Amino acid sequence: MTRTSPQPAVAETPLARTRRARRVDRLLAQRYPDARCELDFTDAFTLLVATVLSAQTTDVRVNATTPELFARYPGPAELAAADPDELEAILKPLGFFRAKAKAVTGLSRALVEQFGGTVPRRLDQLVTLPGVGRKTANVVLGNAYGVPGITTDTHVLRLSRRLGYTTSEDPLVVERELGALLPRRDWTMACHRLIFHGRRTCHARRPACGACPLARLCPSAGIGETDPVRAAALLKG
Repeated sequence: MTRTSPQPAVAETPLARTRRARRVDRLLAQRYPDARCELDFTDAFTLLVATVLSAQTTDVRVNATTPELFARYPGPAELAAADPDELEAILKPLGFFRAKAKAVTGLSRALVEQFGGTVPRRLDQLVTLPGVGRKTANVVLGNAYGVPGITTDTHVLRLSRRLGYTTSEDPLVVERELGALLPRRDWTMACHRLIFHGRRTCHARRPACGACPLARLCPSAGIGETDPVRAAALLKG
């Protein structure tokens, strides 16, 4: 059983919304104690490249590709000098491989020429790299350098709207409004938990509302399957 539209939003004070958001995060921490970045990486450079490559494909596919990539090109200098045909052949399983090859060679060249081959630790510097926006920069800062950041990937954007944290579809607005609800120290892990929940329970097309631990706190509860048995069958991971 499903409903075709969310429940009408209940008037909520900013303080009540903050308290609800933090309770949601605590519940997600219980549900997903192993929440983490699901891209394999060994340092800031490998995470940066893997994140750029993850556009319009899955982390699983990226993780299957990067071992060969980094064995051949272990650092920015090597990747900047990569033969285009050889690099494209490695990246072909990811889709859009020509564009991705240009992106990772371009950012590697910029790292070598502008930052001495080191991935910068500041957001304003990271976003100057070709193909690197705020989302990618915050992934690197939060997971490689321990600098808290809001990662506005597709799951975080969708769940932030469904949970009533924002009505915006603008990633910058969502980043600001979600960040205002949570302690800064929790930003990175809170986003991991939202991503885990989006991938496993709160799907884009058929959310498993009847198996969701957030149902009582979610203004969109009921837009997906509400029968507990049928909802449980929709869970992934």
